[in-house]
Amino acid sequence: MLDVRCVPAFDDNYIWLPGLPGSGKVAIVDPGDAEPVLARLTGEALEPVAILITHHHGDHTGGICSLAQRYNIPVYGPARERIPGLTHPVSDGDTVVLEGLGLEFSVMETPGHTRGHACYVGHGVLFCGDTLFTAGCGRLFEGTPQQMHDSLNRISALPETTLVYCAHEYTAANLRFALVVEPDNADILARIDEVARRRARHEPTVPAPLLQELKTNPFLRCASPAVISAAERYAGHALADGAAVFATVRQWKDALD
Repeated sequence: MLDVRCVPAFDDNYIWLPGLPGSGKVAIVDPGDAEPVLARLTGEALEPVAILITHHHGDHTGGICSLAQRYNIPVYGPARERIPGLTHPVSDGDTVVLEGLGLEFSVMETPGHTRGHACYVGHGVLFCGDTLFTAGCGRLFEGTPQQMHDSLNRISALPETTLVYCAHEYTAANLRFALVVEPDNADILARIDEVARRRARHEPTVPAPLLQELKTNPFLRCASPAVISAAERYAGHALADGAAVFATVRQWKDALD
């Protein structure tokens, strides 16, 4: 079982430090800021062995060069994006082997938020950057609705026990929108209460099991009759397929943000 440490950064980012219990070695996922990572590494005498990057946005890459130079460690990231300090470009289906940890992660390309966004899957966890959020998904800055819909469908096919480690604390806001789409969804109502309690204790709401996402995340529920009906009411006409439903729901949320 992995031991994944959470490093908060900026206003709502999470940087993840996966490792093995008791090993003292970790990887660093999406270090947008080096300072909180360095504080955690030195404070707990942790040794980083690699950096994993999901996409090129600055709040995920800003700390790469400082950390990589300090520790002389490899930087893995999507080959189709310009990542500062990248040493090991990866593509869909590649395997990242973390030397010194004995861990391997499969690379899953998930375009949509950006053109070359990649996720890392293994050991029962998914590091998904800004593709899938807890109860939501990333905005379409570079990709198309069809691409993002396909990417989310790939994620949906992972084992339901997979723990989703996204890169932002957006759960409460995302659930408010999910309830607009599905006001009668009891799982959403229950999750809103759970998230409120956790945030009141200043606890992260990430990770979340994929099964919970499948029950409460409208962007993973585009085949659900309730979500289809809601999207068609919002659009004012019938929608041809799941990608059209996704595009409508994404447009709906963008209009409310």
